[in-house]
Amino acid sequence: MNKNLLLFIVIMVFIIFRFSIQGNDKIANTKINKLLEIANSYTGVSYKAGGTTKNGMDCSGLVNTSFKQVGIQLPRSSKAMSVKGKEIALIDVRVGDLLFFDIARLKGEINHVGLITLIENDEIFFMHSTTSKGVVTSSMKETYWENEFVKATRVL
Repeated sequence: MNKNLLLFIVIMVFIIFRFSIQGNDKIANTKINKLLEIANSYTGVSYKAGGTTKNGMDCSGLVNTSFKQVGIQLPRSSKAMSVKGKEIALIDVRVGDLLFFDIARLKGEINHVGLITLIENDEIFFMHSTTSKGVVTSSMKETYWENEFVKATRVL
């Protein structure tokens, strides 16, 4: 085979591969933006155990409902959610990833989940539902959340 033809084929394969990756990134980014828009629409909704609507929402209900609306089925409990997707180091998280916690006063090893909504100046912000304030955004720099953190996963 002619060297020029071989070089041409290699370049074409690279270009096609590169554009397919960029296309997948754009699809993922669009889905993440829609996910954040949906999750943010629940800001201020009061806490309700087992809740999945604007009448009341718990942490896993917020995540489950938001992901469902972008076509991704997740289990209903935070513990069951924690085994879906790929586990990642906290330093490698990005917007749209999930954070899992073991809140000492609650039962279970993993009993709380939050959705990362913003990373700014090395500070991770996540949306979740708390019994006292309902659906809010918190920071991983808060000592409470740092101490209760168990793991992060990427579903998208």
